[in-house]
Amino acid sequence: MSCSTPTPRVTLLAMAVKYKSYFQNMVTENQALFGRFKGIHDLYQKDKKTHQTAFNEEGKIIVAIIRDWEKKLCGHMEKGDNAVYSARLAEKFWNEVRSLFPLIDFVGAEIKK
Repeated sequence: MSCSTPTPRVTLLAMAVKYKSYFQNMVTENQALFGRFKGIHDLYQKDKKTHQTAFNEEGKIIVAIIRDWEKKLCGHMEKGDNAVYSARLAEKFWNEVRSLFPLIDFVGAEIKK
């Protein structure tokens, strides 16, 4: 093995740092939008029926931002041997998102009465 070829462990460590960095940058660059959505998210968590419309409308914007950052993070890795790492990296990134917004996966869902 040549010295210039990184070992998988080093690659995984770099990806771990990278997804957290991308997450933090995403939140920082969209602080106002994320702050507003956090308030709506918290209200939705308490009363889903009442706040469903606002949650879904604002949530679509937030999910679009998150997916854009996910593409920035993983887009160049989708081909070849890195596809497995890309899926893991995307999952770790989304887990960071879920730590901030636990109900993010419900954006677009409708509650039937």
